[in-house]
Amino acid sequence: MKIIALTIALALGSGLATFAQTTPQAPAGPLSGPFPKGERAPAANFTGVVYVSTLVKNDDTFNCASSNVTFTPGARSHWHTHAAGQILLVTDGLGYYQEKGQPIRRLRKGEVVQALPGVEHWHGASPKQGMTHISLNVNTEKGIVDWGRAVTDQEYASFK
Repeated sequence: MKIIALTIALALGSGLATFAQTTPQAPAGPLSGPFPKGERAPAANFTGVVYVSTLVKNDDTFNCASSNVTFTPGARSHWHTHAAGQILLVTDGLGYYQEKGQPIRRLRKGEVVQALPGVEHWHGASPKQGMTHISLNVNTEKGIVDWGRAVTDQEYASFK
């Protein structure tokens, strides 16, 4: 009986080792976290390469829109406002957030930003490392986003 149990254990063990060796691993690539990277964001609202994947489409029931946004190094949004505010949940990388008239704030994985209603701001990746965040736009019956001008290279480089 012990010989049969040992034979089964060895067979299962070698099968598991083979399975572990042949199971494909997720490819390393641009930051995106657990969600799809999405489609390239419009150059009219972003500087650099940015990808957006819609997670929750706006509707009249929830009045909320949510996206996974991936910024490659140096990429950033233009200045913009949200009539009802915006919440950003940083899921990966290193980035920046700035409100008009305030210094740039560095963002790291796990940080949360609450952009107050009507406050002009921008957000994006650091120059050498990308950043991914989930954006939550709430109370969308008040509007989602009003886009402004591009963040200048001088503004972007002012991080201290």
